[in-house]
Amino acid sequence: MGDVFDEFTPVYSNPPGGDGLHIEQASRHPQFDPLSYHGSIRFPPPRPHYQVPPNSLVDASTEASDAGVSHMSHKEVKKIACIGAGYVGGPTCAVIAYKNPSIQVTIVDQNTERIEAWNSTKLPIYEPGLDHIVFTARDGIVAPLDHNLTSGKPMTVQLASTMNGGTLITGLDGHDELCPRPLDLGHAPNLFFTTDMSSAIADADLIFICVNTPTKDSGIGKDYACDLKYFESAARKIAEIAVSDKIIVEKSTVPCKTAQSMRELLEANCNPGVRFEVLSNPEFLSEGSAVSDLLNPDRVLIGSDSSSTGVSAAASLSDVYSWVPRNRIISMNLWSCELSKLAANALLAQRISSINSLSAICEATGANINEVSYACGLDRRIGPHMLKAGVGFGGSCFKKDILSLVYLAESLHLSEVADYWKSVVAMNEYQKCRFTRRITHCLFDTLTGKKITILGFSYKKDTGDTRETPAVTLVRNIFAEKCKISIYDPKASEQQIWLQLAEDGGKLEKLKSRITIHHDIYEACEGADAIVVATEWDEFSNKAITPRGPSAWTPSSILRGVSANGNRSHTPTNQIPQGETFSRVAPTPTIAILGGSGTPSRLPASIDSVISRNHSPTLNPKHSAKGSHSYAPSRGRQDSLASTLSTGSTNDHLDTIGEENKTNRLDWGRVALGMRKPMFVFDGRGILDVDKLEKLGFRVEAIGIPGVRYQPAQEFE
Repeated sequence: MGDVFDEFTPVYSNPPGGDGLHIEQASRHPQFDPLSYHGSIRFPPPRPHYQVPPNSLVDASTEASDAGVSHMSHKEVKKIACIGAGYVGGPTCAVIAYKNPSIQVTIVDQNTERIEAWNSTKLPIYEPGLDHIVFTARDGIVAPLDHNLTSGKPMTVQLASTMNGGTLITGLDGHDELCPRPLDLGHAPNLFFTTDMSSAIADADLIFICVNTPTKDSGIGKDYACDLKYFESAARKIAEIAVSDKIIVEKSTVPCKTAQSMRELLEANCNPGVRFEVLSNPEFLSEGSAVSDLLNPDRVLIGSDSSSTGVSAAASLSDVYSWVPRNRIISMNLWSCELSKLAANALLAQRISSINSLSAICEATGANINEVSYACGLDRRIGPHMLKAGVGFGGSCFKKDILSLVYLAESLHLSEVADYWKSVVAMNEYQKCRFTRRITHCLFDTLTGKKITILGFSYKKDTGDTRETPAVTLVRNIFAEKCKISIYDPKASEQQIWLQLAEDGGKLEKLKSRITIHHDIYEACEGADAIVVATEWDEFSNKAITPRGPSAWTPSSILRGVSANGNRSHTPTNQIPQGETFSRVAPTPTIAILGGSGTPSRLPASIDSVISRNHSPTLNPKHSAKGSHSYAPSRGRQDSLASTLSTGSTNDHLDTIGEENKTNRLDWGRVALGMRKPMFVFDGRGILDVDKLEKLGFRVEAIGIPGVRYQPAQEFE
């Protein structure tokens, strides 16, 4: 056995500063250690005449020309299908379509209502900047032609393609003309939403699986293990329909070694002669900044097996991320890739629970959690991220992924490891209950008959997602004290709020007897005995506006993946001040509408190229039954396009940063006029300037800061 592990196994890599393809000895033999790591692939542009040696990996930074070795051949992806039009599939594939105009992307879902929403002007989910991405890729966008072609007349373009360094243009009248140089013809529609799963699967070269993987609510692994029923259903559907080879990509968060089960399902049910390659490509999106995360990712992980076909499939997928720097596309084996997603979320949640545990100590000792977290964050080994104390983490990922990790550890008989990660979830629940006790104690130990206003119901700002939101626990605990509750959230829908409250075990009729959902924030605060800030929406804060990544949706520089000064930025959103307006003036262009009908339009000579952050242009898409459509822009859409066209680039989405925050921020002085005395405010997110509010007569209790009435030591007496 020792001889096997001493066997020389070639591993292709290029260490930092290397100048060629190096071979080094692997520590373990893959035949006996399927979890062994074989280095990192970073994929270069394809060179079709080189075949990758079996069981080897190639580093992208390798310049193999000196060694006389060309890079691997792999299939070019022309059509992509995405099964699942939710929080992952929708934004991810919209950005892929936006950044790859030559790739047709079809997002398919069995939920007809959801698909109709994606095909409308009101998208089913809210993410800053997502509307522009979707509208551009779904409906197409126009760009000016810099001349009127040989005929001397503007041309309505139906099709354009590159040829011999120029552009071959086909008009709606069938006339072809070859322009000797490239033309910026805009973005033809290449993003489609449909319920026709069979056609989407059959046509696709690559299929993303972005279905829900909830925690099981019954049976073996109840309350811990992931329920993979939707995942298995998608795999069986693909195997049934596919008649050509496909690359299958796990995008959903799944337990370790799910790819193996996926492969077995596909091979057992596939049509004769059809082959599948299964890859892992987990998402690392943060809701509220998903578009920025997709355009400027920290890393893109691609997990594959080490066979030549597996590496080739991974190279095909890497080409889909055409806008991502090659050194951020990292490959690893399938199991490491799957586990990396669970590990990342577990570590992030651990930091939140750690700082929240310290907030309890701060309240008992007189320390200030903001000062403590700031001091700790200055340590380069720790860093400042995810050290903001609050009422607890929420969302669909953190708790679910930690529990999945706990189940994995227990199934491997690692009880101490399982207990450790359980404590992260337990601390999160403790923080929410502790905050509720503080509210009750400060309000003279009774809430009966009082009105409590909850500001914010989504689990974090800049999203309407209410899954696992801490606000549900707060409402449930406060409701048990027989008080009246008013809820306001700028993005969470009333339907979704009631759904979450009912799912938490409450009977809807009983809940509605004492809970009211408001669409006006001042109406929600009128007559309140206390206000509880449960979500860190900017409009609730009375602090000075400062640049912050997720909240500051950046304009053209972020869509291009560069910072305000023109350099590629790892965190570009922190470099553009909120409230800054970007505008340009351009001469009158002649525009050609891709895939449209009618005559071209002429734009005004002077255009103020500023698109409001919340402006949803009026569209008139004509959708077919299968999701394809032609583009007929309405006047509102033309006005929006004019703003983009004035820059001369279809990738420039000009925006106004922070204007909404300035104009719509809560007037706490006005709130004070309508509240009952004494006026209590409970800051569960650390977004309020306590001194300013106290000058208005409020009594402020903030997490991690000792309060006037609250003495937590009494809990232990």
